Amino acid sequence: MNSRLIAIICLSICLRLFCQANVVFASAGHTVDGSRSVEKEIDRNKEYKDMVWIPDGTFLMGCADPSFPDAQPIHKVFLSGYWLDKTDVTNEQFAQFVDATKYVTVAERAPQQKDFPDAPPENLVAGSLVFIPPDHRVSLNDHYQWWHYVPGANWRHPEGPNSDIHERMNHPVVHVTWQDAVTYAKWAGKRLPTEAEFEYAARGGLENKLYSWGNELKPNDKWQANIWQGQFPSVNTKDDGYVLTAPVASFPANGFGLYDMAGNVWQWCSDWYRVDYYKTLDKKKRTNNLQGPRDSFDPKEPTVAKRVQRGGSFLCSDQYCARFLVGARGKGEPDSSSCHVGFRCAKDNSP
Repeated sequence: MNSRLIAIICLSICLRLFCQANVVFASAGHTVDGSRSVEKEIDRNKEYKDMVWIPDGTFLMGCADPSFPDAQPIHKVFLSGYWLDKTDVTNEQFAQFVDATKYVTVAERAPQQKDFPDAPPENLVAGSLVFIPPDHRVSLNDHYQWWHYVPGANWRHPEGPNSDIHERMNHPVVHVTWQDAVTYAKWAGKRLPTEAEFEYAARGGLENKLYSWGNELKPNDKWQANIWQGQFPSVNTKDDGYVLTAPVASFPANGFGLYDMAGNVWQWCSDWYRVDYYKTLDKKKRTNNLQGPRDSFDPKEPTVAKRVQRGGSFLCSDQYCARFLVGARGKGEPDSSSCHVGFRCAKDNSP
């Protein structure tokens, strides 16, 4: 066999092997030139836009502060990795959802007589709860002194019909019920985080700390979250720069790169709320991917089912409600809404 024929045969074999290698490489999501498939990368960027990957991990869940017996005992939880929105859902994002689906929030719907048979018809008007500070010092035993049902209050009008969100599109959406939040999440291809997922993410990789940023409330004399300063509920000195909600990401991110995991607005979680839930868990053993209890129970309102809220809000204060502590818990009726409750979304799948 002459050298010319040998060269032709070798070249043919090399070309065949090269083509086969390219088929395998391209099937793994790459182009022939070795770059990542552009279309797949673009789809991926859209799917997880403005989200942060939270890696697998084990943490101690709960709060040792005796003021919060519902957050005790502290127990060990393992979570598989998941994605979490970098910030609360904003008014701009919620407006896009409403424009696309024509969804009407619970606060925008008039209550039905069949659901409230004892209510006078003139009281069955759409609205929501709004914080209105009293003009003098009051006892903290009666929250009705600062919470008021305001007709016409909703996500578009946070303080009532005479307010709007034109200059607050980058603020967290408020006056959303648990069902409103779930509906948005499904539309976005996401879900609400579990209570365990929220706390693990809020800790940002820190262990046994009071806050999502550490143990000091004001490190370097700088506020780390939008909470209440002054005499609650009558005087807010606005030391952190805000009286009501703040634009998302106005304060430093935590160790995972998440913003506003404490303060600003309460955030809905997927779990039912039970005051005794942690006590049903074995604090000596690790619980995997905790999903919450099967039902709800709050002895203060035993006939009212509630869902978990986390993170605290701009109304939290060490004088009245310090539940912006990273292990503390909140609660709310699933069909209730107010000016200090919002949400963020989670999503499964690895990076």
